[in-house]
Amino acid sequence: MRMIHACLTSTDSGLPTATAVPLVHDLVWAHARPSDGLEHLRARPAPYGGLDVVLFVRARSDGTARNQMRALLGRVAGPAATHGFAIHLA
Repeated sequence: MRMIHACLTSTDSGLPTATAVPLVHDLVWAHARPSDGLEHLRARPAPYGGLDVVLFVRARSDGTARNQMRALLGRVAGPAATHGFAIHLA
């Protein structure tokens, strides 16, 4: 199991971060595919005003896990943007 860190930053007024946490969970799971290897995720408000997200991934290496999450988060980026957030792998 690998842990991959991602950040969501506000691109405009966006949702309050407390409201965004369940939204992020739903968006990520709605776009996850079995091949992504996602096992669990944890999102919480961050001091910079966005969200810190930790993705727990089934992968053979850190590089493979990052590639898997890059693909998943790429699918989530559009819907997240409609809610005023940009996603960045840390």
